[in-house]
Amino acid sequence: MSAVTTTTTATTAATATGATAATAPLAATVENPQVRRRRRLSPGKRLPATRFLGPALLLALWAAASAAGQLDPGAIPAPWTVLETGVHLWTDGTLPTDILTSLQRAGSGFAIGLAAGIALALASGLSRTGEALIDGSVQLNRAIPTLGLIPLFILWLGIGETFKVAIIAIVVYIPIYLNTHAALSGIDSRFVELAEVQGLSRYAFIRRIVIPGALPGFFVGLRLGVTGSWLGLVVLEQINATSGLGYMMFQAQNYGQTDVILVGLVVYGIFGLISDSAVRLIERRVLSWRRTLSS
Repeated sequence: MSAVTTTTTATTAATATGATAATAPLAATVENPQVRRRRRLSPGKRLPATRFLGPALLLALWAAASAAGQLDPGAIPAPWTVLETGVHLWTDGTLPTDILTSLQRAGSGFAIGLAAGIALALASGLSRTGEALIDGSVQLNRAIPTLGLIPLFILWLGIGETFKVAIIAIVVYIPIYLNTHAALSGIDSRFVELAEVQGLSRYAFIRRIVIPGALPGFFVGLRLGVTGSWLGLVVLEQINATSGLGYMMFQAQNYGQTDVILVGLVVYGIFGLISDSAVRLIERRVLSWRRTLSS
């Protein structure tokens, strides 16, 4: 009888142990549903150099279509033809000169637009008087097509380099102002009340609350401004210019040199991608304290 009882007890214990082991994963799942949901909904780990996969895929499709004879060489030359043309323009000194000129124009306009956008956003976002005087004028300027101001600026500033830099500055400052001002307006009022309770000075308030709160929006505007400087440049360099990538492309259009036009477009695209990637890198470093899907 004792042996039977012992055997029954052992069988029951083994069954209980097996049931516990079988239900352990289920219990862990029930206890940590948020962990499993987070792993399923999160975009996952950031892959290296993912921003270059798209352009690389387009280049591969372009090369494959050219090699298969699906593209008219007169309309869309093959990538190797564009590369040979670019090497030739570089060796004869044409491309380096045009690139340097374009960089100087874009850099000058971008620097002016950046300073103006930040100053106007701070003046408008931190003061009701400044907002009343500045925001309406900027919104009116935003509603007017910037490239439509070219004839007026030519009459005011002449047809030289000054009006080109001024137009680029306008293209740059508008997105920087809009996004920075929106970020300033979106700062939680409880932080302002906390700063008042703590007795922070105006400088400490701006340094500790205003700047960190406005940085995310500022970087969004900065990326748009960088892209806008290149977009404006390609148009402006076709107006009474004697050098620059836009001038090179305009001259190539007159002679039907599609490969030269594509060289200019590729250079614009490379500069735009590099500058945007640089801004994104700086943004990740400066805003490393944030925990977002992209971080």
